[in-house]
Amino acid sequence: MSQRKSYAVGTGLFIVFGFAALAYLATQTTSVVNSHQGASYVIDAQFVNVGQLKERAPVKVAGVRVGQVQSISLEPGKDVADVKLSIDKKFGQIPTDSTAVIYTSGLLGDQYVGLQFGSAKNYLANGGHLVLTRSTQPLEEMLGKFFGAGGVADAIGGSYKVTAHFTNVGALSEGAPVKMAGVAIGSVADVKADPVKLDATVTLAIDSKYNQIPDDSAAAVFTSGLIGSQYVAIQPGGSPNSLKDGDQLVLTQSAMQLEDLIGKFLVNGSSSGNSNAGGNGSSNPPAGKH
Repeated sequence: MSQRKSYAVGTGLFIVFGFAALAYLATQTTSVVNSHQGASYVIDAQFVNVGQLKERAPVKVAGVRVGQVQSISLEPGKDVADVKLSIDKKFGQIPTDSTAVIYTSGLLGDQYVGLQFGSAKNYLANGGHLVLTRSTQPLEEMLGKFFGAGGVADAIGGSYKVTAHFTNVGALSEGAPVKMAGVAIGSVADVKADPVKLDATVTLAIDSKYNQIPDDSAAAVFTSGLIGSQYVAIQPGGSPNSLKDGDQLVLTQSAMQLEDLIGKFLVNGSSSGNSNAGGNGSSNPPAGKH
């Protein structure tokens, strides 16, 4: 009987400790651990997509908690979420050009706001506004990045649109990034066939802060890596005039298909082989003329 009692006691203690461990983990992955402490000041940021971000979620700098999410709201008539961040007063030197990014703890953890410091000499005060933000990314966009699509910055400050015509856009699709010097400056807003010119008309939405791009710049469709997604690269020209909303990029370079690359390689290889064969044949004098 004593042995059975000891087994029962051991099983009971195991169950108790198991529930205690689950309760501890629950407090570490929910807002219970993120309760506000001490004096604070409030700043706000706007996001295109907040995902599963919740009130009282932590705000972190370099992985260290500096505050929490105070409120999340959507103003009538606007398609961006307004997020107010309560920052502990002892962290009062956050540059005004810092970036707010929504991250996820681990693979399936809760989401939080991470602050990436800028280089401005002025600091955010109570009621300040973070202009630079990067929203949470759905699984589809994460998979697109994995296959080389690249990230596209949120153009909350507005954008202007320009068009470009290509004889072949390959697998270019809406939402693909527009890059300059390898940095995303916008996205592809529309891809459609022109029934008159019989080519593809691509509309590019470029972030308004990149408003000094020369109007004689060239647009090319490139591929990220060997089999990655395609994007539009802008190669700046030298004109003193800048692109404006509604302008057209005249200089374009279409997508190069894998079949074309293989064909060029085979043609170049065969032509060089033929030239060598011809040279060897001409160097041998005809028989009987020694």
